[in-house]
Amino acid sequence: MFYKQNSNYTVESVTSGHPDKVCDQISDAILDAYLALDPKSRVAVETFGGHGKLIIGGEVTSNANGEVDCIKIARGVYKEIGYADELEISARIVKQSPDIALGVDTGGAGDQGIMYGFATDETPEFLPKGVVLVHKLAKRLEEARKLGEIKWLKPDGKTQVTYANGKLSTVLVSTQHTKEVESREIEKEITEKIINPLLSDEEKNTVKIIVNPTGHFVAGGFEADTGLTGRKIMVDTYGGLIPHGGGCFSGKDATKVDRSGAYMARFAAKNLVANGYGKEVIVSVAYAIGMAEPLMIEATNEKGEDLSEIVKKNFDFKPHAIIKRLHLNDPIFSQTSTYGHFGKENLPWEKIEKMK
Repeated sequence: MFYKQNSNYTVESVTSGHPDKVCDQISDAILDAYLALDPKSRVAVETFGGHGKLIIGGEVTSNANGEVDCIKIARGVYKEIGYADELEISARIVKQSPDIALGVDTGGAGDQGIMYGFATDETPEFLPKGVVLVHKLAKRLEEARKLGEIKWLKPDGKTQVTYANGKLSTVLVSTQHTKEVESREIEKEITEKIINPLLSDEEKNTVKIIVNPTGHFVAGGFEADTGLTGRKIMVDTYGGLIPHGGGCFSGKDATKVDRSGAYMARFAAKNLVANGYGKEVIVSVAYAIGMAEPLMIEATNEKGEDLSEIVKKNFDFKPHAIIKRLHLNDPIFSQTSTYGHFGKENLPWEKIEKMK
């Protein structure tokens, strides 16, 4: 167990306008478009963008081939996020490798790898309190911009929080802004409208607040940086507080166990905590490509107690079983591509069930 309540740690989040997150959102929007037309679609789509150019590439096997306009979807997502500049967009989508399909067709995993799931009773979201707070800060930046609460806000931004001995010690917000606004106004409005409403009265008096430490953040998004699907895997999961198998989620259908295995591991961990098997639980699972049965399923609580047999009794980690139980053929993935894949009540892997 890596994470401990009352420990020292730092975690970060990013807004929907961050270049990497733009790419995640486009990849998942394309995935959802295929699933909406053909729930059995196999999709692996990556997006790369930067400096006026966007490239979409990947492998798709679907009855909806020819019906999904990836370029149109990408433009729509980009505009919805809040960017007005025009992108030169190209797409190259081919059919899934027949070598991979050999195993997936018979119910096997679409890839090899290790996935982890985690839960803690520290918050109602069953996530570490720093992870919950840092996502709320980033999401508030987007809300304040889209609702017009802060007129000079622009789409790109990052948030970060540090805890010392379990108490919040530092909040860092870096946000893109229009050219004319002064640094003093940025710090004042971000503190008053974004940060303070999320802090306790005690924290308002003790926490160190840092806003735009370089003093200038006018150039953002693809104007300033490149973005790539899957480059924010710690933001997407547990902030780096527990191990990560390395595989990203966005743009992948559920036969890819990078995604479905991690969702099932979270589902198991959360339900173990909710059913009283521990205050903190970590679940790990490993697969071989083309094989349905996992090579390993392990689960441990904060006391070091082995919960593996309880997990195996209550949760079937074969890919098709995961897809059926968590309804992963449904087009639900766009909502996961910002502010974390866990802790959102409406997602099926966040559901709490009574265990045997």
